[in-house]
Amino acid sequence: MRDAASDDRVVGRVVKAHGLRGELVVEPRTDHVDARFTPGVVLSVRGRRVSGAGQLTVVAARRHGERLLVTVEEITDRDTAEALRTAELTAPPLAEEPDDPDEFHDHQLEGLAVVLADDTAVGTVTDVLHGAGGELLAVRRPDGGEVLIPFVAAIVTQVDVPGGRLVLDPPEGLLED
Repeated sequence: MRDAASDDRVVGRVVKAHGLRGELVVEPRTDHVDARFTPGVVLSVRGRRVSGAGQLTVVAARRHGERLLVTVEEITDRDTAEALRTAELTAPPLAEEPDDPDEFHDHQLEGLAVVLADDTAVGTVTDVLHGAGGELLAVRRPDGGEVLIPFVAAIVTQVDVPGGRLVLDPPEGLLED
């Protein structure tokens, strides 16, 4: 049976707690911030669980620079909010959120086999890291090591989600230990 939650999109990441009443500082990961963080919206928590808080109901959200300050029903104190640090907030796809063939969600990339154009195995995507300079793919090598690959079209030439693989054309030295 298919798990509906597997189609959920990551819409934000909890950075830290804010204030004494349990507000969350959230780094948005969606183009639809207003729709995702409006009062009454229920978000699922991935990565951390707090006293059975697998879901959070948005009470209020306001901009705080590039981030959001989000109040949720289930959290009323700083310690509980702080326990959610690094958790991802997910939600089902929006009706007006069409799939862009050049846009991928973290859960679609995690687990893909990484190969070179000649089918030489490089490893498996274990995580997608979001930073100020863009996304990086954490790839576990067959020898157990890890390499970070910039997720840019010049290096990642093909993403075949149905086929379970990602093809690289790495610049010289990128895959060197």
